[in-house]
Amino acid sequence: MSAATLAEKVTAGNAVRRWRLHELIRAGYNPCDALVLSGQPGIDLHVAIDLLRGGCPPHTAVRILL
Repeated sequence: MSAATLAEKVTAGNAVRRWRLHELIRAGYNPCDALVLSGQPGIDLHVAIDLLRGGCPPHTAVRILL
């Protein structure tokens, strides 16, 4: 099973988390990192996306956010 398929199954019952997941993937996070970040309500989605837009590598952004 691919990471994207697993992420879809995990978020199937939660529309907000699914939306957050898709936005994070669209911003440039890999599906596994996006799945973890999408499940953390304390992480501001805009901050997570702005880190990547500002040039921060995704793996570094994940470390900052978590």
